[in-house]
Amino acid sequence: MPEEVARTADLLGRRWVLAILWVSFEAGAVRFNEFKQALETIPPRTLAARLVELEEAGVLERRVLDTRPPRVEYRLTEAGRRLGKTAAGLLSA
Repeated sequence: MPEEVARTADLLGRRWVLAILWVSFEAGAVRFNEFKQALETIPPRTLAARLVELEEAGVLERRVLDTRPPRVEYRLTEAGRRLGKTAAGLLSA
């Protein structure tokens, strides 16, 4: 199996990753507390770890907004949108 496919499968197999992708796909720009509200039972520490993993994998983009207080939003990258469409297709099948 190609290394890229194995890494993607490993990432998608982690708990909460598909749910985070789904919320991002449906909502567009999402803040940390909005993820917590949408996912209800996800522990904050787990959410933070998954967001970092998805950002490092190039699936999510983290944007710090120049506001007072500073706000952080997460958006799907182009690769994340393709992955989200694929996941949506799997869920609707």
